[in-house]
Amino acid sequence: MKSRFLGLRTTIYKVSDLEKAKLWYNAIFETTPYFDEPFYVGYNIAGYELGIQPEENPVVSKEETVLTFWGVENVEAEYERMISLGATEHEKPMNVGVEIMVATIKDPWNNIIGIIYNPEFKIQ
Repeated sequence: MKSRFLGLRTTIYKVSDLEKAKLWYNAIFETTPYFDEPFYVGYNIAGYELGIQPEENPVVSKEETVLTFWGVENVEAEYERMISLGATEHEKPMNVGVEIMVATIKDPWNNIIGIIYNPEFKIQ
């Protein structure tokens, strides 16, 4: 049976300073937005959308309930690069089975960004 769902489309991170966040995300993902408005900034990251939106009521502490993992070829190298660009450690790189590696960082607005290397996962 064909799935009603077409796969993930957009991940949105809320930020207190959209202009600073835009510069930071430009550096982290090494690209510029395809959509840039005061209410939403959208990036195309290898066919998936990353959005940043201004927080209406900025908060210091954010719930850690949902994680989005962005695929990379080298988790350790990307983790270190992200830390060098101002991210803070959340979960250091670790092997979670077979060759699968994961790590998470926090952006300057306390959003968690995950990175993963998973040679077993193929987009269908």
